[in-house]
Amino acid sequence: MTSCEKAATICNKTQYREASFIEKMKLQFHLLMCKTCPDFSKQNSKLTALCDKANLKALSEQEKLKMKEQLQNKS
Repeated sequence: MTSCEKAATICNKTQYREASFIEKMKLQFHLLMCKTCPDFSKQNSKLTALCDKANLKALSEQEKLKMKEQLQNKS
């Protein structure tokens, strides 16, 4: 059986559509056998949905560098 740690990694990959078919099958089997991981999976799905709904965007590399320079100039 897949460990809980590996199941969590596969769960995260599944949320970002990066998990293979075999990994998804391993996760489903693990979720049937484990008492704790289904809760993690549900919470992970809710968090992903909230982030999608909030339309969060990451800063570009250029924006990160600009912010870093501004913070250094304040010090």
